[in-house]
Amino acid sequence: NNEWQNYTSSPNNSSVADGYLTITARQEGAGYTSARMKSVDLQEFQYGRFEARIKVPSGGGLWPAFWALGNDIDKNPWPDCGEIDIMEYVGREPGQIFNSVHTRSSYGNTVNTKTTSAPNVEDDFHVFSMEWTLNSIQFFYDDDLVYIYSPTVRNYENWPFNKPFFLILNLAIGGNFGGSIDTSLVFPIEYIIDYVRVYQ
Repeated sequence: NNEWQNYTSSPNNSSVADGYLTITARQEGAGYTSARMKSVDLQEFQYGRFEARIKVPSGGGLWPAFWALGNDIDKNPWPDCGEIDIMEYVGREPGQIFNSVHTRSSYGNTVNTKTTSAPNVEDDFHVFSMEWTLNSIQFFYDDDLVYIYSPTVRNYENWPFNKPFFLILNLAIGGNFGGSIDTSLVFPIEYIIDYVRVYQ
């Protein structure tokens, strides 16, 4: 996605303390470092309710996300593996959140997406969740239903969601969706996760 950050496993970029997971983006000379947490090969899930209580950072060029990928991505490359974006936020468009589904029939600049007005989302923690069943994926913002993806006819091209997925939390910098980096941003910048819960 033409992102600017390098992901590291350094405690400078990810840490757990006082009950929070914090992903920290830092400016390192002319570049940036951040972290991406994946549950691949650790915890993978098929169907259920997935939720995270998150405080997103604000500022142009920041792109925090909570999402999922099909666990067969190594054998079945994106977008055929499927992607579910439970929450995406981009600092260049404050006060709103994005939910999307990427499949063979719609990926990249997908048509299966919803932008939701979320005034002051940056100011506090909020719960982002999805309920995924055999037939549909529903997205919620603080328990308000904001988007439903449920194709009438489900096939290989539009419904690769009948297998396990793994979860991802990351803070990207710049990129195709993140956009230009605001020169007034003051690093380090924190993306804070209170919890991730899965109900099955």
